[in-house]
Amino acid sequence: MGIRCYRLPVPEQQPSAPLRCCLLSGGASLRMGSDKALLPHREGGTWLERTLRLLAAQRQPITLLSRWPEHGRLAQAMNLPALEILTEPPPWEGPLLALHRLMERHPQQRLLVCPVDMPHLQPVVLNGLVAAAAEEPKQIHVAHDGQRRQPLLGVYPSLAGLADSLASCIQRGERRLQSWLDSIPCSDVPFTADLLHNINRPDQL
Repeated sequence: MGIRCYRLPVPEQQPSAPLRCCLLSGGASLRMGSDKALLPHREGGTWLERTLRLLAAQRQPITLLSRWPEHGRLAQAMNLPALEILTEPPPWEGPLLALHRLMERHPQQRLLVCPVDMPHLQPVVLNGLVAAAAEEPKQIHVAHDGQRRQPLLGVYPSLAGLADSLASCIQRGERRLQSWLDSIPCSDVPFTADLLHNINRPDQL
């Protein structure tokens, strides 16, 4: 009797959740004294426009989340492909709630979240975060400057488990993004501090 060979089924590879770039630009800029998003950038345009250009280089859909109508008008005038402008409704209680709203709107996606007030940010940072997240697509990856985590700059998968954890945190009254991150697995991606400078006051300009 001849030997029969059986081909074992190859398990199907599950495609990674699609990537979406999300710009957070809804803060009140109280310490700066004027709207940080509209400050002029040395490369031309405003901080808002420059950050949108960085995100557009990822060639993925972009969501701008802001409560300020001027931000939406400025972004719309850039004619970026696949740009979504979301008006953030009240209450305006910080980035944890903003992230929750983004996860609710875009489930089963990987959200590359970026703040508008990092004027020294470079493509190498965004590329590094995206590459790290591609290796572990179900894990949160957040930028780290060597001394502390920068939770407003990272890749957040809006998968069911993480989204449920975030929703529960919001319902308990938590509003600090770092507090939520301390309670769940999270990977830090190291970069030099000069690229991750948050500018909040006029003396830091």
